[in-house]
Amino acid sequence: MKRPSRFSLSAALTFALAMAALLRMAEAAGPMRKILFFTKSSGFEHDVISYKQGPPSFAEKALSELGAKHNWTIEFSKDGSLFSPAYLRQFDALFFYTTGDLTSPGTDKQPPMTSAGKQALLDYVASGKGFIGSHSASDTFHTLNEAKKGPDRYRNFGAAADPYVRMLGGEFIKHGAQQKARMRCADPKFPGLEKYAAGFDLHEEWYSLKDFSEDLHVILVQETEAMKGIEYQRPAFPATWARMHGKGRVFYTSMGHREDVWINPIFQDVLVGGIGWALGDVKADVTPNLSTVAPGWNTNPPFPPPAAPKPESAAATPATP
Repeated sequence: MKRPSRFSLSAALTFALAMAALLRMAEAAGPMRKILFFTKSSGFEHDVISYKQGPPSFAEKALSELGAKHNWTIEFSKDGSLFSPAYLRQFDALFFYTTGDLTSPGTDKQPPMTSAGKQALLDYVASGKGFIGSHSASDTFHTLNEAKKGPDRYRNFGAAADPYVRMLGGEFIKHGAQQKARMRCADPKFPGLEKYAAGFDLHEEWYSLKDFSEDLHVILVQETEAMKGIEYQRPAFPATWARMHGKGRVFYTSMGHREDVWINPIFQDVLVGGIGWALGDVKADVTPNLSTVAPGWNTNPPFPPPAAPKPESAAATPATP
């Protein structure tokens, strides 16, 4: 019987060591997780998730790169008709970047959810799964419907708010001009925030939010004192938070409008920490702290008065004979 050559033994050993190294890397990265990135726009469609230039969108590319680093498989969809208990069961978490009433075809004309599909979403999260929302996820399923943007859009409904709003933990009112603004870090121990205990400044399209669930664990607070615009004439308020919805973990950040934000290390650190927590792969203390870190949370900006009517043009003066 022919003995194995030194070369074949060496190759086998090298292969075995390489496989062992790959297994250690996979174990260190944790189990593979599957996330649905859902971007239907029944209301305004943001450029960062648009397919106007063809798929993938800018946000999908950025999220794919993050997924490759963190052992996440990302599935992309704008099809709300798929939402059902059986469909959602395959995912470890849902990530929404959406607008408007998702039970309506709306702006992008993509298939809408049914009312049963919306309930399946809420039941999915409550059952113990993860939910991540970025930016316009709070501009989704408005209380009293997206079309009504009068004074009711500026008041808190509390327990009477739309069930999606209660699950998410807050609702978009309006935004002003894009500008640099200050984020105060309320919890530097939350995953991804370790480097930002002193807070940070960022140029973004900052949302003014309302109707916060009182059990929020606030992570970042929007400082308003130096901001321009009636939308921010209010005390500091939550802008990034975590909360429990039933057994499920919900994470939301108002950041994510601009393409440069999606590739900014600050946003990516915050997002990766939030996704990891929502998946249950990293732990965090999410004890409610709303009134402690943002005591003026329930004071919304003033409803803007109606614009003054334009003066009628003066009647032409008759020519002098």
